[in-house]
Amino acid sequence: MTEAAPQATSTETSTGATAHATADRISARRRVAAPAAVIFAIVASPQGHVDIDGSGMLIAAPDAAPLTAVGDTFAIHMDRRPLGDVPDMAEYDVQNTVSQIEPNALFEWTPGMAGRNPVGHRYGYALTPVSDQETDVESYCDWSALSDKWRARVSWPVVPVSALQKSLDNLARISESI
Repeated sequence: MTEAAPQATSTETSTGATAHATADRISARRRVAAPAAVIFAIVASPQGHVDIDGSGMLIAAPDAAPLTAVGDTFAIHMDRRPLGDVPDMAEYDVQNTVSQIEPNALFEWTPGMAGRNPVGHRYGYALTPVSDQETDVESYCDWSALSDKWRARVSWPVVPVSALQKSLDNLARISESI
């Protein structure tokens, strides 16, 4: 028996951010009062990921080099405890691979464990300039490429849409102060 896919849902927050969810993707979007180039510099930086993290899971970005091309990799030290979903899981390292990059427009990566293939989910930031000083930013997680094995092993999405919204709030705070 096949389950019907959940209907898409949308919500709006007090900061003007919107959240959207479908069966295989969540996203949050908000307008940020900063140029796309400033925002892109943050989201295309491993340390920027740690600085804006809304999930509480990202601890550090060791040896973070500039990310400029598809295939570039970056490590992030993680802590699963803030999610509280896997009782025996605490700190671990993730090896991320840039899967799409368009300067000042798109930064996307696939997380995985060092020495293993990624499981098939991806995170990203899509930037749409509204003016020289304003940019619409979408943060998303997409797990449409997951195998049945990974769909059964883990509850998706791992990170709730509220964490994406909080990351966007942090991104706005940081980028608007530059």
